Amino acid sequence: MAGIYEMARELGGALARTDEYQTLKRASAAVDEDRELVELRNKLTALEDRIEASLRTGQQPEDEVKTAYEDAASELQGKDAFQRLIAAQSNFEKVMYKVNETMAKGLQEGAASRIILSS
Repeated sequence: MAGIYEMARELGGALARTDEYQTLKRASAAVDEDRELVELRNKLTALEDRIEASLRTGQQPEDEVKTAYEDAASELQGKDAFQRLIAAQSNFEKVMYKVNETMAKGLQEGAASRIILSS
């Protein structure tokens, strides 16, 4: 069984070295270092908290809160650095999808095999 965990660790290391992951890391760092984006994300979080609090008490959020949230979300989505982050996340998710698909095929093939490995 330890061999499986070692292979998983190696896979994680290989994924970390992909261009897609490296691009994602750089895009994420750029967003975290952009003061305007950090402030905008903090504003969105505060507005989300207010909306959630209203909904928990069974009330609809105030129109001004909803409008402020929509405006802030729209502004965030229009920022180039945020767009680069979204694109990088999407590209890395495609890599992970292919990895998961390949592992699923391996599971199917392994389940069909009559050879049983001890743990």
